[in-house]
Amino acid sequence: MDLAQLNNLSVEEATHSFMQCCTATTWVARMVNARPFRDQQDLVSKADKAWQGLEEADYLEAFEGHPQIGNVATLRAKYANTKALASGEQSSVSEATEEVLEALAKGNADYLAKFGFIFIVCATGKSAAQMLALLQARLPNNKSTELANAAEEQRKIFHLRLEKLL
Repeated sequence: MDLAQLNNLSVEEATHSFMQCCTATTWVARMVNARPFRDQQDLVSKADKAWQGLEEADYLEAFEGHPQIGNVATLRAKYANTKALASGEQSSVSEATEEVLEALAKGNADYLAKFGFIFIVCATGKSAAQMLALLQARLPNNKSTELANAAEEQRKIFHLRLEKLL
């Protein structure tokens, strides 16, 4: 889809498209109403503006649109052997060990118990070990700090998804 097509979608079609980027219904409604977009920069700018000032419930609704990485079987599948990746990527991606997968599953459970919402991180390009380090760094935070961190990660995620949408 291109920008002109996005601008010309019906309300229902636009709602569906934006819901693929973020499941916060207030953000989606704001995006549908923000059309037409002049260009990609206008789209991104309006997406950020629509995200600002939402209520906690809106952010939590967005987080609920993500699966929780909560069991070792799911983690093992997500971070399957990465040896086939190009050698030039070196340390940016490494094979996920059983120990890392188990620690990540436990960390996710601890995070959910502490904050009441799942660990949100823009995972694109991150290994399991990198995600574990981020999770462990964020666990000591208080809830308001972590809500802000998770909201920022969600913003990064919908930026990527908006790019893919077009």
